[in-house]
Amino acid sequence: MKVSELMTSDAISVMPDDTAGFAAALMARHNIGALPVCTPAGALRGIVTDRDITLRCISNDCDPYQTCVREIMSRNISSVSPDADIREAARIMADKKVRRLPVVNEGKIEGMLSLGDIAKSRSSDIEASKALSDISMPDGKHRI
Repeated sequence: MKVSELMTSDAISVMPDDTAGFAAALMARHNIGALPVCTPAGALRGIVTDRDITLRCISNDCDPYQTCVREIMSRNISSVSPDADIREAARIMADKKVRRLPVVNEGKIEGMLSLGDIAKSRSSDIEASKALSDISMPDGKHRI
Protein backbone atom coordinates (compact mmCIF):
# COMPACT_ATOMS: atom_id res chain seq x y z
CA MET A 1 0.00 0.00 0.00
CA LYS A 2 1.25 3.48 -0.89
CA VAL A 3 1.50 6.46 1.45
CA SER A 4 -0.83 8.42 -0.86
CA GLU A 5 -3.64 5.98 -0.03
CA LEU A 6 -3.52 6.74 3.72
CA MET A 7 -2.19 10.30 4.05
CA THR A 8 -4.26 13.36 4.82
CA SER A 9 -3.95 15.24 1.56
CA ASP A 10 -5.35 18.59 2.61
CA ALA A 11 -2.79 19.24 5.33
CA ILE A 12 -3.11 22.55 7.13
CA SER A 13 0.21 24.37 7.34
CA VAL A 14 1.72 27.53 8.79
CA MET A 15 4.47 29.83 7.56
CA PRO A 16 7.71 30.49 9.45
CA ASP A 17 6.62 34.03 10.41
CA ASP A 18 3.25 32.95 11.83
CA THR A 19 3.11 33.02 15.62
CA ALA A 20 3.12 30.04 17.96
CA GLY A 21 -0.25 31.27 19.25
CA PHE A 22 -1.71 31.19 15.74
CA ALA A 23 -0.31 27.67 15.23
CA ALA A 24 -1.80 26.52 18.55
CA ALA A 25 -5.19 27.94 17.61
CA LEU A 26 -5.10 26.06 14.28
CA MET A 27 -4.17 22.84 16.05
CA ALA A 28 -7.05 23.27 18.50
CA ARG A 29 -9.56 24.16 15.78
CA HIS A 30 -8.63 21.14 13.64
CA ASN A 31 -7.84 18.71 16.48
CA ILE A 32 -4.31 18.01 15.28
CA GLY A 33 -0.96 17.96 17.05
CA ALA A 34 1.45 19.05 14.32
CA LEU A 35 1.64 21.46 11.42
CA PRO A 36 4.10 21.52 8.54
CA VAL A 37 5.89 24.84 8.26
CA CYS A 38 6.00 25.89 4.62
CA THR A 39 6.90 28.80 2.40
CA PRO A 40 4.08 30.50 0.47
CA ALA A 41 5.06 28.29 -2.50
CA GLY A 42 4.56 25.14 -0.41
CA ALA A 43 8.20 24.23 0.22
CA LEU A 44 8.62 22.40 3.52
CA ARG A 45 10.84 24.22 6.04
CA GLY A 46 10.07 22.34 9.25
CA ILE A 47 7.32 21.10 11.49
CA VAL A 48 5.83 22.58 14.65
CA THR A 49 4.09 20.38 17.19
CA ASP A 50 2.00 21.04 20.26
CA ARG A 51 5.00 19.78 22.22
CA ASP A 52 7.28 22.37 20.53
CA ILE A 53 4.89 25.13 21.57
CA THR A 54 4.74 23.86 25.14
CA LEU A 55 8.44 23.13 25.68
CA ARG A 56 10.15 25.73 23.49
CA CYS A 57 7.77 28.62 24.00
CA ILE A 58 5.44 28.42 27.01
CA SER A 59 7.88 26.75 29.42
CA ASN A 60 10.48 29.41 28.57
CA ASP A 61 8.03 32.20 29.46
CA CYS A 62 7.83 33.38 25.85
CA ASP A 63 4.67 35.05 24.63
CA PRO A 64 3.13 32.70 22.04
CA TYR A 65 1.68 35.69 20.18
CA GLN A 66 5.11 37.31 19.90
CA THR A 67 7.10 34.14 19.16
CA CYS A 68 7.40 33.14 15.50
CA VAL A 69 7.02 29.50 14.53
CA ARG A 70 10.52 29.57 12.95
CA GLU A 71 11.96 30.11 16.45
CA ILE A 72 10.45 26.92 17.90
CA MET A 73 9.90 24.58 14.94
CA SER A 74 11.83 21.38 14.41
CA ARG A 75 14.16 21.52 11.43
CA ASN A 76 15.90 18.80 9.45
CA ILE A 77 12.81 16.67 9.61
CA SER A 78 12.22 13.41 7.84
CA SER A 79 9.60 13.18 5.15
CA VAL A 80 8.21 10.59 2.81
CA SER A 81 7.11 10.51 -0.82
CA PRO A 82 3.44 9.88 -1.67
CA ASP A 83 4.61 6.93 -3.78
CA ALA A 84 6.55 5.30 -0.92
CA ASP A 85 5.34 2.02 0.53
CA ILE A 86 3.57 2.37 3.87
CA ARG A 87 6.08 -0.05 5.44
CA GLU A 88 8.89 2.34 4.52
CA ALA A 89 7.00 5.23 6.16
CA ALA A 90 6.48 3.15 9.32
CA ARG A 91 10.20 2.28 9.36
CA ILE A 92 11.13 5.98 9.08
CA MET A 93 8.75 6.82 11.94
CA ALA A 94 10.26 4.09 14.08
CA ASP A 95 13.87 5.03 13.27
CA LYS A 96 13.31 8.76 13.83
CA LYS A 97 10.91 8.24 16.77
CA VAL A 98 8.19 10.42 15.25
CA ARG A 99 4.45 9.88 15.01
CA ARG A 100 3.88 12.12 11.99
CA LEU A 101 5.61 12.50 8.62
CA PRO A 102 5.15 15.24 6.08
CA VAL A 103 4.44 13.84 2.63
CA VAL A 104 6.57 15.71 0.12
CA ASN A 105 6.71 15.56 -3.65
CA GLU A 106 9.37 17.54 -5.54
CA GLY A 107 10.10 19.60 -2.42
CA LYS A 108 6.50 20.65 -1.83
CA ILE A 109 4.11 19.49 0.86
CA GLU A 110 1.32 17.22 -0.38
CA GLY A 111 -0.01 15.97 2.92
CA MET A 112 0.70 14.45 6.30
CA LEU A 113 0.87 10.83 7.39
CA SER A 114 0.36 9.94 11.03
CA LEU A 115 0.86 6.72 12.91
CA GLY A 116 -2.89 6.82 13.45
CA ASP A 117 -3.45 6.85 9.68
CA ILE A 118 -1.37 3.70 9.39
CA ALA A 119 -3.11 2.07 12.34
CA LYS A 120 -6.54 2.63 10.74
CA SER A 121 -5.53 0.46 7.80
CA ARG A 122 -6.19 -3.19 8.58
CA SER A 123 -3.49 -4.26 6.13
CA SER A 124 -0.87 -2.14 7.92
CA ASP A 125 -1.65 -2.83 11.59
CA ILE A 126 1.56 -4.83 12.09
CA GLU A 127 3.69 -1.97 10.73
CA ALA A 128 1.86 0.53 12.94
CA SER A 129 2.26 -1.65 16.01
CA LYS A 130 6.00 -2.13 15.43
CA ALA A 131 6.53 1.58 14.73
CA LEU A 132 4.69 2.58 17.92
CA SER A 133 6.72 0.10 19.93
CA ASP A 134 9.99 1.44 18.50
CA ILE A 135 8.91 5.08 18.94
CA SER A 136 8.03 4.41 22.57
CA MET A 137 11.33 2.69 23.38
CA PRO A 138 13.76 4.99 25.24
CA ASP A 139 16.92 5.88 23.30
CA GLY A 140 19.69 3.35 23.69
CA LYS A 141 17.33 0.48 24.44
CA HIS A 142 16.34 -2.15 21.94
CA ARG A 143 13.35 -4.40 21.69
CA ILE A 144 13.98 -8.05 22.34
